[in-house]
Amino acid sequence: MHAVIHSVTDAPSLVAAQTRLLVSLAVATVDHGPLRPAAVARGPPTGLGLVSPAPNEGSLEFAARLAGLLGAVLLRLLEAAVIAFEMAWDTWWALVLGFTITGAVQEFVSEDRLTDYLGDDGWREVGYGALFGASSSSCSFSAVATTRSLFTKGASAAASLGAFQFASTDLVLELALVVTLLLGWQFAAAEIVGGLVAVAVLAVVYRRFVPQSWIERARAHARALQEIECATCGMAADPTDEETVAAEFDGERRHFCCGGCRNAYDPSTDREPVTAGPELLSGDRWASATANAIREWDMLWRDVVLGFAIAGLLAAFVPTAWWTAVFGVGAEGSVLRLVSNVVLGAVVGVVTFLCSVGNVPFAVVLWQNGVSFGGVLAFIFADLVILPLVRTYRRYYGTRMAAVIAVAFFLAAVVAGLVVELVFGALGLVPPAGATGGTVSGTYTALFNVVAVPIFAVQVYVALEPEQRVRLGNRLAPHIAGIIIRTQQFLERIAYALEDRGLK
Repeated sequence: MHAVIHSVTDAPSLVAAQTRLLVSLAVATVDHGPLRPAAVARGPPTGLGLVSPAPNEGSLEFAARLAGLLGAVLLRLLEAAVIAFEMAWDTWWALVLGFTITGAVQEFVSEDRLTDYLGDDGWREVGYGALFGASSSSCSFSAVATTRSLFTKGASAAASLGAFQFASTDLVLELALVVTLLLGWQFAAAEIVGGLVAVAVLAVVYRRFVPQSWIERARAHARALQEIECATCGMAADPTDEETVAAEFDGERRHFCCGGCRNAYDPSTDREPVTAGPELLSGDRWASATANAIREWDMLWRDVVLGFAIAGLLAAFVPTAWWTAVFGVGAEGSVLRLVSNVVLGAVVGVVTFLCSVGNVPFAVVLWQNGVSFGGVLAFIFADLVILPLVRTYRRYYGTRMAAVIAVAFFLAAVVAGLVVELVFGALGLVPPAGATGGTVSGTYTALFNVVAVPIFAVQVYVALEPEQRVRLGNRLAPHIAGIIIRTQQFLERIAYALEDRGLK
């Protein structure tokens, strides 16, 4: 039985290997096609790297080579899909677990209570900010909205704009799990150490280099900002925007920035969170926590899927020589190579437009193509400087503070990347170049994924509205009944067969 399970869990790797072999053969056919005559006058090269047929050659070979090129591209796309599937398969259970815990924390931890701990800019408040941030949402946009709420209620810039916002995207449980599964435990440890270094850098920037008058002006700007906010994630929900959805709840009209937030919204989640007492065991409370977990999926699934897709495409289509040309500045092991990799890693993180979890598959591609250990970490940490978030900072806090926030996050990512490169290198904890994953065996991954499926299904069912559950039940009931009947018939046949053989 173990051998059977092992063969099933290794299937994605086997398919990937076969796909890469087919791609290699297809590319070889395009480069050295069997239909090419040995001595035929050929025309000039075309933009696709093909050679146009000479007048006396005919079009058969050109058509065959063009078909071979198309086939090679299609096989590359197939390889990209297999790579993306492998990454998604390895991380599915970790995402379900991480979002489940995040949803529970959001239900049982009060935002107003958090503000009480973040009012000063001392190291204790910064530590609280990092701790509370690591326990909150991993969605960058949701983290920005929550940070704004804390900041306007009186939390210090160092504890909220710095520690809380960074930790809520780059020190959360689901990110650590995905990093562990795709990159290995060394990267997960470096993410935690580097994250703490980044928090310290942000605290120093806000405490020592940003005038208090700038901070108070940004706070006044955020408080004076009059706009309708999404009832689910807290982002702007302009009623004139075609994506904005409005709905009535108990006679009160509420707006949502998108259909996903509307589907994830549960009026019962507006209750005051609790941290102790009998309500911790309340079914309604845990139903709300489940709705929070589904809300995390609604906000993040596009970034996660896009991250896997981009990683697969880059791994299949971009040659290693290209990555070497971009990140190969300076001699191997030199200070120039170390610094350039970290800075370029952060720059690539800025232009990817992906969230922290969605960045990890891309980070795998960077690591497998020679980018340094610290450069990969800097890339992951730079997710809070993507342009859509910078525009949000500007709308919330004004142009000057938006520039401060962007520079602070970029500097924190670069310094954290440099520190983990030096520290982990000195301790001998940097894994071999290009080595990834291997933390959880294929058998355990399959078992965890199987367990995660019904958990996720129950969460989706609980998050649905009553009428949606009825419609879903009506659609699924015939199929479930059919499965039960066929299973019973199959078991009866086995019983009859055993009786015929004299077995009972």
